[in-house]
Amino acid sequence: MVVMDCTYFRRICCYLAIRDWYKKQNIYFKRIVYETIGDYVSAIDYLETQKYIIDGIVVDGHKGVFEALSDRFPIQMCQFHQKQIVKRYITSHPQTIAGIELKAIVADLTTYDQLWFETLLDVWEFKYGNFIKERTVNPITKRWFYTHKRLRSAYRSLRKNIPYLFTYQKIKNMPNTTNSLDGFFAHLKNAVSIHRGLKLHRRTKLIEDLIVS
Repeated sequence: MVVMDCTYFRRICCYLAIRDWYKKQNIYFKRIVYETIGDYVSAIDYLETQKYIIDGIVVDGHKGVFEALSDRFPIQMCQFHQKQIVKRYITSHPQTIAGIELKAIVADLTTYDQLWFETLLDVWEFKYGNFIKERTVNPITKRWFYTHKRLRSAYRSLRKNIPYLFTYQKIKNMPNTTNSLDGFFAHLKNAVSIHRGLKLHRRTKLIEDLIVS
C-alpha cells in the first residue's frame, strides 16, 4: 500500500516521494522541477520493475493521476486534501447559506460512506442547483460568467472525486489520507531549516539522505 505526494523546497526543487504504508518507510523519491502525471506513473512503473506488489495507492488529488492509474490499482484520494480544496474555493467563512451548508457537509467527510455522502450532495444540489447556475453579465464585454463560480467549483470538485474518496472502505488496510507522508515532509522541512546555512548542493544532499533514512 503506497502513499504518494510531492513537497517543494524554495530555491531548491520539488521531490516526489512514495511511502510504504505498511512499513512506514519511504521506498522511492525523485527530484523534479514540478509535478506531472508522468512522474507519478513512471514512479509506480519503476516500483513494479523492482518486484513491489502494490495493493493500492493513496494520493493527494493531482489532476489526471486518478485516470492514469485507476485502471491498474485501487486509488484513494486523500480526504484531507479534498477538504482543503473546498476550503480554498469557499474559504473558512462562506458568505452564502449554500456555502455554509456545503462546508458543514464536507467537515464530516471522514464519517460518511459513499452512499450517504452522495445523498447529502443530492439534497444540497436540489436546494441550490439553480443558485450555482446563476449568471452575471459583464456590462462592458457583455460576456457572462457564473455568479457563484467558486462555490460551483467546490461542489463540482466533490462530485468529480466521489469515485476515489471512499476506496479505503473497500480495501483492507488502506488509509484515507496521505498524512503519513505529510507528517514526514513536515519533519523533513524542519530538519532542513535547522541547516539552512548549508550551501545548496549540501542541502540537496541532506534532503535526499533524510528521505531514505
